[in-house]
Amino acid sequence: MTDATAALTTAPPPAPRVLPSAALNWFGVAPFLIFAFLFLILPTLHIVVGAFQTPEGDLTLNNLAGLMAPQIVKPFVLSMKISLLTAFLGCLLGLIIAAAVTKGGLPGWIRDAMLTFSGVASNFAGVPLAFAFIATLGRLGLVTVVLKEVFGLNLAAMGFNLISFVGLTLTYLYFQIPLMILIITPALDGLKREWREAAESLGASTGQYMRMVALPVLWPSLLGTFALLFANSFGAVATAMALTGSSLSIVPIILFAQIRGDVLQDPHLGYAIAFGMIVITGIANLIYIVLRARAERWLK
Repeated sequence: MTDATAALTTAPPPAPRVLPSAALNWFGVAPFLIFAFLFLILPTLHIVVGAFQTPEGDLTLNNLAGLMAPQIVKPFVLSMKISLLTAFLGCLLGLIIAAAVTKGGLPGWIRDAMLTFSGVASNFAGVPLAFAFIATLGRLGLVTVVLKEVFGLNLAAMGFNLISFVGLTLTYLYFQIPLMILIITPALDGLKREWREAAESLGASTGQYMRMVALPVLWPSLLGTFALLFANSFGAVATAMALTGSSLSIVPIILFAQIRGDVLQDPHLGYAIAFGMIVITGIANLIYIVLRARAERWLK
C-alpha cells in the first residue's frame, strides 16, 4: 500500500457543515417576520395609502377632511369616552386586585389562580365574550332572570341595558381588568421590602409610604398601562360589533359600515377612519413603551 493510499484510508471523515448561529437565528425568526409583514405591515400601508387616494387612484385630502363631519366626529368622541372610562376603571380595579394578591399576605395559590385566570380573560374577546354577557346580563340572561325571579330586581325597569354605553363599558372591563393585573403585578413585585422598612424606620405611616415612595415608583407603570388599556379598548372591533350591532355608533362600527356596508359604503373614507384609529392607538402605544422603559429603570 502506498503512502498516499494509507493517508486516504486513515484520514478522519469530514466534519458536518454547521450553519452560522446568526443564520439559524434569522431562520428561526423568519415565520414571525413574514407573518408580521403580510398581516400587519402590508395592510397598514394599504390603509394609509388608501386614506390619501380617490377611487380613481388620485391623491386627495378630502378623505381626511371627511373625518371632521359630525357623523364621524361623534363616534370618535364616544369611542374615546368608552376607552378612557374602561382604561381608568381597569387600572383602578386591576391595581387593587393585584396589590391584594401580591402584597396582601394571601395564600400563594390565590395569586397563581388569579394570574392564570387573567392570562385567559385578557384574551377572551370578540363573539364569545359578547355571547357570554348576553347569556348572563341580557334580557333573558341567567343573572337577569335570577335577580328578577328570586330577589324581585328588574334590571330593565331600573334602566340597565346591555346594548348601551354602560353595557359595552362593563363588557370591556372583563378583559381590561385582567390585562392590568398581568402588567402591574411585576411592577408591584419590584417594590423592594427595604424601601418600606426604611420609610417605617424614619417614622412614615403606610399612607405616607404609599404616597411618597410606592406611588412615585409605580407612576410610570400606571400611566403606561393606562395608555395601553386605552389603545386596547379603542381598537376593539369584534366585541362591540357582536354585542351592539349597529345600535351604538362607535368608531369600529362606523368603519365597518363605510367599508362593507350597503348604504354608507365609502371605502376610502373608511381608510381615513382607520388611519385616524392607527394614529390614536399608535400614540397611546408609544406613550406606553416610553413609560414602561422608564419604569423598568426604577425597578431594576
